Amino acid sequence: MMRSPPPAQSGPGSGYASPYGGNMNGQGQGGPFAPAFGGGFLNDPTTAMGIQVGKTAMAAGQEYLDQNLRGYVSISALKHYFNVTTGYVVRKLLLVLFPWRHKPWSRQQRPAGGQDQASYYFLPPREDVNSPDMYIPVMAFVTYILISTLLAGLRGQFHPEVMGSTFGYALAVVLVEIAILKLGTYILSITSESQLLDLVAYSGYKFVGVIVTLAVAEIINLGAGTGGWAGWTVFTYTFLANAFFLLRSLKYVLLPDSSGNNNGMTHTVARSQRNRRTQFLFVYSYVVQFFFMWILTRQDGSTGRAGKISV
Repeated sequence: MMRSPPPAQSGPGSGYASPYGGNMNGQGQGGPFAPAFGGGFLNDPTTAMGIQVGKTAMAAGQEYLDQNLRGYVSISALKHYFNVTTGYVVRKLLLVLFPWRHKPWSRQQRPAGGQDQASYYFLPPREDVNSPDMYIPVMAFVTYILISTLLAGLRGQFHPEVMGSTFGYALAVVLVEIAILKLGTYILSITSESQLLDLVAYSGYKFVGVIVTLAVAEIINLGAGTGGWAGWTVFTYTFLANAFFLLRSLKYVLLPDSSGNNNGMTHTVARSQRNRRTQFLFVYSYVVQFFFMWILTRQDGSTGRAGKISV
């Protein structure tokens, strides 16, 4: 049985593990600036009161998030998708933009251990470049909004509504795409633990190609938008790269029966059902992605707004 990701493990004295290594609890450690802030400064009553108020506010905020967010998503599962390193981010970006010769595409697994010997966990992103993460999609989503607003400003077309409208339709694209995936997996009777978070992560990788298209086309076209041969050439490449990346990466979600796991257990599926799943995966990776990426990359040089469909 496949489960992704494993629950967070922590001991009584352990702190938050930084994705770049080290321990972030700050106890018993001193940085290069520690002596300058020691001694009488930390013993000052006003400073101590301020620190205590800050700790109380952070604890209250953490408690609020735990009470209101855990009903919808597992915090430990969400942390799994942000467990990345600088090396992973660089390798993943290269994989999204240049996926043609990458092998293998299967995700790495480790035994759950303990009494549940039949269960396996997927490795976190920092240990497996094929693992989906949410750090890159979130950063790419924010960058897309900022670069669209910047391009509008460079063209002298900036107004306060640009950032809000860009955020609105970009978020709508992501939500509609997730709905399409969930509907497809429901119709095709595909089930997988943590599947929704995986799909959310994969739906955001398109913004990497969108950003590259906007930036390169803007430079080549000298501020005239993403039209013309240059814009369409860059768009065609980034679209095909993203489609190929999704086609290979989503097989374990949409075609979970096509391979076995490390414990030697395999599953079979009817040929007709497998054909339908394969067709859905192809349509999503190419047709759906083309439509959404085209909407996100359409930049009219006269208005500076992305997402405006013009013929």
